[in-house]
Amino acid sequence: MEEKDLGQITFHGEGSKLFGIYIVNLLLTIFTLGLYYPWAKAALLQYVYQETEFEGSRFTFHGTGKEMFIGFIKAIGIFIVIYAFLILCILSKQPLIMSVGFLVTYAAFILLIPIAIHGSTKYRASRSSWRGIHFGYRGDRKEFLQEFIIGALITISTFGIYYFWFVVKIRKYIFRHLRFGSVSFSYNGGGTDYFRLNLKGYFLTFITLGIYFFWYVKDLFRFFVDNIQMEQNGEIVQFRSTTTAGGYFKLIFGNFFIVILTLGLGTPWATVRTINFIFSNILIEGKLDVNAIEQTEMDYRDATGEDISDMIDIGLV
Repeated sequence: MEEKDLGQITFHGEGSKLFGIYIVNLLLTIFTLGLYYPWAKAALLQYVYQETEFEGSRFTFHGTGKEMFIGFIKAIGIFIVIYAFLILCILSKQPLIMSVGFLVTYAAFILLIPIAIHGSTKYRASRSSWRGIHFGYRGDRKEFLQEFIIGALITISTFGIYYFWFVVKIRKYIFRHLRFGSVSFSYNGGGTDYFRLNLKGYFLTFITLGIYFFWYVKDLFRFFVDNIQMEQNGEIVQFRSTTTAGGYFKLIFGNFFIVILTLGLGTPWATVRTINFIFSNILIEGKLDVNAIEQTEMDYRDATGEDISDMIDIGLV
């Protein structure tokens, strides 16, 4: 039995190496008219994972360009069908049919959001591992769709007020169904606390002409991180944020000047600074019996949700 007090995740990536990957990816993507994009994303994720270390072992991303390309083609097919339907409705030049076309298209894009979140989380988790043990996501697509649609409708009917409870509820669902082998996750944040945090952040940022913004983003990061837990045989492992407003100030302004002064060429260095900032400000407290972790998750290679999330610009941490 090897129980360990945990610490921090460390990122060893370098801006120069990431820059090389960016350049190769950019040139090949342009040369292939965009078809290389899935391989480009796989190469980027593989580099980030292999440069990320926890307790002396690196993470591994097992996804491949081929898997993502198949998902890429499926995602393009879905978008072609949606836009083809809209174009046909517009070409009819009948107001009623055109209105139905816009309504159906809008509804289709709304439905794609939970499908993308569910699919990309399932794919990314399944293709991620540490010490040979894979992560997994056991959420049910139909159940998640129902949760999302109900939450979205309540948010609309309350003129956006329910949004804060909606976000927390979705996060709770995802974490509740995440696994790292036989280790489970949970998220304990509350919608009311999230609402108060944002209300305070909006108000103070406004009256201080933006100065409070750095404390606001620090509080947001802390809210999301501090409510994450892992559980193994009744033992709780707690995540904790150590971010400061000053740290965010240095990160944001530093990245801004790096990117602007290099006309975008410094983006890889800004990315490395951001990843280092995130990992260096998350403590993982508690004991984990690493030898008792068992492989429990099934393989999942459908990257369609991953590619849809890219096309509608849904970011995953």
